Amino acid sequence: MAAVGMERDELLSMLLVFLDKVLQAQARLYTFWHNLMRERQQEDNLILPAITLVPLPPPQTRSHWMKVRSKDWWEMVVLLEFSNDEWKQNFRMTRLSFMKLCALMESHMAPEDVTVRAPVPLIMRVAVVLYKLGSCAEYRVVANQFVIIRSSVKKFFYMFCKGMVQGPIKQLIRTPTEAAAEEIARRFKQSHHIPQIMGLINGTHISILPPSDGYKDFVNHKGWPSYIIQAVVDDQFCCKMPGSAHDAIALRHSDLFQRAHLLPKVRKHLFFSFCLMEQPKMYAYTNLLIVGDPAYSLLDWLIKGYSNSPRLTPEQESFNTYLNSVRVGVEMTFGLLKSRWKVLLKRSHFLFTFMPTMIATCCALHNFFQKERDHASSSWLVEARDRTVHFPHSDNVRYVCA
Repeated sequence: MAAVGMERDELLSMLLVFLDKVLQAQARLYTFWHNLMRERQQEDNLILPAITLVPLPPPQTRSHWMKVRSKDWWEMVVLLEFSNDEWKQNFRMTRLSFMKLCALMESHMAPEDVTVRAPVPLIMRVAVVLYKLGSCAEYRVVANQFVIIRSSVKKFFYMFCKGMVQGPIKQLIRTPTEAAAEEIARRFKQSHHIPQIMGLINGTHISILPPSDGYKDFVNHKGWPSYIIQAVVDDQFCCKMPGSAHDAIALRHSDLFQRAHLLPKVRKHLFFSFCLMEQPKMYAYTNLLIVGDPAYSLLDWLIKGYSNSPRLTPEQESFNTYLNSVRVGVEMTFGLLKSRWKVLLKRSHFLFTFMPTMIATCCALHNFFQKERDHASSSWLVEARDRTVHFPHSDNVRYVCA
């Protein structure tokens, strides 16, 4: 027991010695730190008077990370107070159609999840694009209206058009099925008394800003640069097949001409009146026809009227009258298209290589609204007609209500 007690006393004395050395080291460290800070303070006191004698540089204006702006027009007026008429006047459609369009474009326009600050919501992005298409305002004007930066307006516009061409346009603009084509032909026959008509074809010019190199290649017969919209429409003014000089030349270079063998045909029952015996039913497929103006060539799937001549028979003149009454539909379609989207009424500042994408987007949106029965306002048609009178950059267009 005595030995154990001695070992314990030795350990305790060693621990006390160790603690004493630790305290001495802390004291020396504190003294060193205190002296160092005092020396630095003395140095600062010597340097400060010299610094005060040196003139300070002028203050610099710092750029803002984000300016404080008010979005009351969009958040408080448009979303909460706009009536259907006001919504249609500003965004060229009703609120219900707008929401359906947002759902259609969500996969292409939705903001990313990871952002530094709150992103522009989907419905505002779509509204920016529609406001731009419907008013043809500059990026600066649209940006000020929605209180965003100009680069965002351009970004949303290109994102919308490219997304539309990559996805929804395939459902909105396509060749009708055989059953749909037969139904179109039935409606044409009922309204205009001409059988086997499945569509109407024509073209119209859209003014563009051409490149300086090759400018003459874009100048049309009226003397100003343009692209040709060539489209086939049905009796409900929907674009069925897109195209994109002379109308006949444009047709020859279009996808429609290259894929004409894929056009729907109708099955007809063949019967022979001279057969006295009962025969099994026989069927044959015959082409449904597309109606064009005299500029087009006559094809086995494209029909046009007789050329004007004093030698026309009464039957031929009557045929021309009926056919012309049908052909008015495609001119009305172009009028509806341009009256809704003013961006097509004037020379656009878009790059000429992007113009076909923008034009195709307008045609797809036109079909979307026709299917939603969201028709153009009569005031738009009057405004477009007046603008065409002063700035004749359109032809083959009728601005009348459907």
